Amino acid sequence: MNDIMTPEKINIIPNENSKIHEIDFDNLVFGKKFSDHMFVMEYEKGSWGQPLIRPYGPVQISPALNTLHYGQAIFEGMKAFYVDEDTINIYRPKDHFERMNYSSRRMGIPETDYETFITALEELIKLDHRFVPTQDQSALYIRPFVFASDDLLAARSSTKFSYYIITSPVGAYYEEGFNPVSLTTTNEYVRAVVGGTGDVKTAGNYAASFLPAKKAKEDGYTQVLWLDAKEHKYVEEVGTMNIHFLIGNTLVTPKLTGSILGGITRRSVTSLAEEWGYNVEERRITIDEVFEASENGTLKEVFGSGTAAVISPVGLIHHQGRKIDFGIDSIGEFAKSLYDEITGIQYGRIEDRHNWIHTVKV
Repeated sequence: MNDIMTPEKINIIPNENSKIHEIDFDNLVFGKKFSDHMFVMEYEKGSWGQPLIRPYGPVQISPALNTLHYGQAIFEGMKAFYVDEDTINIYRPKDHFERMNYSSRRMGIPETDYETFITALEELIKLDHRFVPTQDQSALYIRPFVFASDDLLAARSSTKFSYYIITSPVGAYYEEGFNPVSLTTTNEYVRAVVGGTGDVKTAGNYAASFLPAKKAKEDGYTQVLWLDAKEHKYVEEVGTMNIHFLIGNTLVTPKLTGSILGGITRRSVTSLAEEWGYNVEERRITIDEVFEASENGTLKEVFGSGTAAVISPVGLIHHQGRKIDFGIDSIGEFAKSLYDEITGIQYGRIEDRHNWIHTVKV
């Protein structure tokens, strides 16, 4: 293999054995197949070292790796979209980068710089542009992550860290696809508390939610609708997305209190709703208020937002034996308008008036 040095000083080792033939683009499973290359950068002795792009493949680690024992790791999830054979759009990369550094600060992980981040994304996409799906409702999922890499069992922050970016062609996140999902609350478990790590993308947050999500699935629901940890009455978020309620002409979105992840798609939803003339309230909302709005007929739509699902309609909410059943088998009008606008911008069909898109020419 021949090493290449880009002007931005990222070494590139091309993959001479592409796996593109292994991808069934008509039957994509989320996060199952990966592109040919990955970005790697190591931190030690107080600074980040030489960035490298090399063939995607296994990473050799020690059984004493800090992250395996203490979970000092953060990640992001973002997407790139096929526009035409020469153009790929990355959606809101600066926002994802800023949130990644926010997560790093909370988890005691050294921050990284935007120039290296965006250059790495551009180079990865140029190398692996054939892995960006062209089908509707599909994209190239981008997963940047940083983990502690000291080989030491002492319970303390690592002094070494590894920074990777991998990419994966994906289709719809939920099995339901674009059909409404069903949610249930739980009083047995909590997701996060104020002052903890609920507002950052760190590994342990998700691991702790897997058992409640499994139980919800066994009971016939798609995911858990999390309530606050202290009083078990304020709606916070769903396991894999933020939640929104259209009550009358008002879009109510749970306020970021320190235990809710500040979603990037969530920001897009509230921005667009304000632009379209809706009242937008980011505030605490109780599960009882949601049921009351349903009972008096003012609850028009409930939907989730997130990078993976974009917009996901909610068809049913279960809480302590009570149910809100919208009796729908498709997305609501307001949520559909949001989905069409956001995906239209992502795929280049609608003008990007908000400067959300970073274009890569391949």
